[in-house]
Amino acid sequence: MAAVTDDRLRLLIERIERLEEEKKGISDDVRDVYNEAKAIGYDVKIMRQIVRLRKMKPDDRREMDMVLETYRDALGLD
Repeated sequence: MAAVTDDRLRLLIERIERLEEEKKGISDDVRDVYNEAKAIGYDVKIMRQIVRLRKMKPDDRREMDMVLETYRDALGLD
């Protein structure tokens, strides 16, 4: 029984390692795309915010916008 458990553990660890390698590769690819965008004049900081907003549900995004507007009004920001 221990050998089966050891094999399964080893396989799980190896799978995690492969996925971590893939994740690093994808992360590198995303960084390359942002660098490309920056090189042609796009504001990468704003692009990251847009990507974050697009991941949000519309209701969550509207709520965040309303709270942000409330805070801006309270602080007298245009």
